Amino acid sequence: MEYHLDLPVGSDVIKKLRVGDIVYVSGMIFTARDEAHHMMLEKDKEDIPFDPSEMALYHCGPLMKETKDGWEVVSAGPTTSSRMEIFEDKFIERFGINIIIGKGGMGERTEKALQKYICVYTSYTGGAGALAADKVEDVPAVYWLDELGMPEAVWIFKVKKFGPLVVSMDSHGGSIYRDLKKG
Repeated sequence: MEYHLDLPVGSDVIKKLRVGDIVYVSGMIFTARDEAHHMMLEKDKEDIPFDPSEMALYHCGPLMKETKDGWEVVSAGPTTSSRMEIFEDKFIERFGINIIIGKGGMGERTEKALQKYICVYTSYTGGAGALAADKVEDVPAVYWLDELGMPEAVWIFKVKKFGPLVVSMDSHGGSIYRDLKKG
């Protein structure tokens, strides 16, 4: 199936998504790599200056260009998601994330959290950073740029028809990665 989702979405929508479905998202997404995950988990929830539960989480360290009008995305390809495995279950639980975008898959802890908290992991094609950048309509905010640097900072992107994203791990226990290992 193919889905075009306007963010935020509820658990009723997430429960419809199954491994192999194609998804395009429109709305707000935020980037977070290792350091951003760690920083956000260390902060009090009220000290997070945006609502992660209203957005999709994108494992991405974008290349950005500052212009007179703000920020422009040069490239925004996904980063390897497995690096976030040590944080992701806690991150999903704490922030109410229900869509994750990344590449390469996640592990067993994340798989269990996807089922428990009704979330999906979607894969975006690696090496397609320029294509991803074209789907970003606006960059309304950046957080912790001075502390973390450009790739690790949290960037808020307004996207339109961002994808194609392949549902690789669903909220029902389905996993492309586990199926591939079984061969």
